[in-house]
Amino acid sequence: MRLDHVAIVVADLEAALRLYTQTLGFRIVYRETLVDQGVEAVGLDAGDSIVELLRPLSEDSSLARYRGDAPTKLHHTAYRVDDLQVELDRLKASGVRLIDERPRPGAHGNMVAFIHPSATAGVLIELCQPRR
Repeated sequence: MRLDHVAIVVADLEAALRLYTQTLGFRIVYRETLVDQGVEAVGLDAGDSIVELLRPLSEDSSLARYRGDAPTKLHHTAYRVDDLQVELDRLKASGVRLIDERPRPGAHGNMVAFIHPSATAGVLIELCQPRR
């Protein structure tokens, strides 16, 4: 596994983009709205990985509730795997609690699945694989 991206939930996407692009010098790699997941996602080039800014499409969504009153909050770390279903099967067989037992479409052409934070000492971990 290798780090794919770090996702940060933001209240004000445009302000966050100004910080990351104008102040810090990051370059936008992708920007997309995932209506079925209730989020707008912007990926920023961070060398061998991505910083992903997530803006909830609704303030009553679970993502917005997770952020709470904070203007930004770290949401998850994502690790790239070669075969997502094989990795999910391996983890499940090891007794690891999963949120997703099957890959599903995610941002930037990835198939994704989440490991439940109760299995990772409270950290939300996403596993991802580029769509083939």
